[in-house]
Amino acid sequence: MVATADLYDAHGETLRVLAPIFRDFGGARIFEGPVATLKVHEDNSLVRAALEQPGEGRVLVVDGGGSLRCALVGDNLAMLGVENGWAGIIVYGCIRDAAPIAALAIGVKALATNPRKSVKKGEGERDVVLRFAEVSIAPGDYLYADEDGVVVAGARLD
Repeated sequence: MVATADLYDAHGETLRVLAPIFRDFGGARIFEGPVATLKVHEDNSLVRAALEQPGEGRVLVVDGGGSLRCALVGDNLAMLGVENGWAGIIVYGCIRDAAPIAALAIGVKALATNPRKSVKKGEGERDVVLRFAEVSIAPGDYLYADEDGVVVAGARLD
């Protein structure tokens, strides 16, 4: 994996650099992969449904609207991600079960933690263009994440 700083040095403003608002929670601090997107609000039903599917090295990017009122990912969902081959999960919102997630071999970045679980109404959108952290992220984009931050490109960079 190439460091995000090195990618920026090589590709500059052709990369979309997410604002530095995310904290690392997963056991994998460095991860990359093609993007799958979800847009939800305080409902993690679609998050579970996505992580139950084969990840094939993808990164699930969840736009939770920046809500800090409940968690969209916990240790059970993160474990589903590991078991199904997801490289990482980015949550524009909260997670919970931070200690167990830190022991899992998956990248997880989120704004914060909250012990409150989400509702389960099955509401939200899949495979849509998201806009948060000062960038747009589309399904099929390629995401790179490490301790320096998160960058997104239109395709995998060599």
